[in-house]
Amino acid sequence: MRVIGYRHQRTLAAPVSVEGVGFITGTRVSLRFLPAEPDTGLVFRRTDLPDAPTVPARAARVSGTQRRTTLGPQHTSITLVEHVLAALAGLRIDNCVVELDGAEPPGLDGSAAGFVSALSAVATVNQRTRRAIYGVSKPVIVRAPGATLGLHPTTGSELRISYRLDYGPGSPIAPQTHTLAITPDTFAHELAACRTFLTEPEAHGLRAQGVGRHLTGADLLVFGKHGPIENAVRFADEPARHKILDVIGDLALCGFDLAGHLVAYRSGHSLNVELARQLACAAGAGAEAESKSRKSTGRKVVKPASRAA
Repeated sequence: MRVIGYRHQRTLAAPVSVEGVGFITGTRVSLRFLPAEPDTGLVFRRTDLPDAPTVPARAARVSGTQRRTTLGPQHTSITLVEHVLAALAGLRIDNCVVELDGAEPPGLDGSAAGFVSALSAVATVNQRTRRAIYGVSKPVIVRAPGATLGLHPTTGSELRISYRLDYGPGSPIAPQTHTLAITPDTFAHELAACRTFLTEPEAHGLRAQGVGRHLTGADLLVFGKHGPIENAVRFADEPARHKILDVIGDLALCGFDLAGHLVAYRSGHSLNVELARQLACAAGAGAEAESKSRKSTGRKVVKPASRAA
């Protein structure tokens, strides 16, 4: 990993709130996005618990990746954080405290559109502190049985994501691929409205576990034998687009911007978080090595010029 550029960090100009029902618990939740000082990063705060414990949105603090991403220890955790993180990262809001009075954000319609709408209703503020953009000189790839996820080097500071979704023969969800260069504009218009999806057997399995019993086909994108049940897709490849949304949310756990071509084949939260861990570790090791080199040689390193967001 190496720093290939910088941009100004950004935060919100004012607080903004979102309310709704949590997908997992079925209880009403209030969430507030709050402005934060430079280098705060993205931090969740549980206002419903004594002393309002916080947990930073970092890969090292992930405690679960089964069908969703969970941060923090069991009794103070926040689950299903990926859509909130995707909205913040997609809009390039770097410093924000996310307060919520429950164990999960509002589920809304299963997409990030409601969060993007709220965040877009208030201005963002450029901060003087810079945020690093990291690239790779060779591919960094993580694998699981039947799935891969890798960041590949390219020229420039653009992040492009390609996702290949394939549930196999007989699935009600057709194989599909989507590729997109990620900017605040493309995120808001091409990804934010893409919803969580699952097959009908998966939905039955979750309800049997007590998860989402309050939801109907109209609330989630559930695919039956003949397509979406009580619903319709917003894009022909909405599932693949939502997978890219999830990747963006999970890779926000790196704590810095990425440049390159991210290629995913059937990746889920576990692989997404594993890649975030490896990239964060590599970036930290590179920064430590650079610091030691400066101290041993006494040389000054000229950093790339700051770029506006």
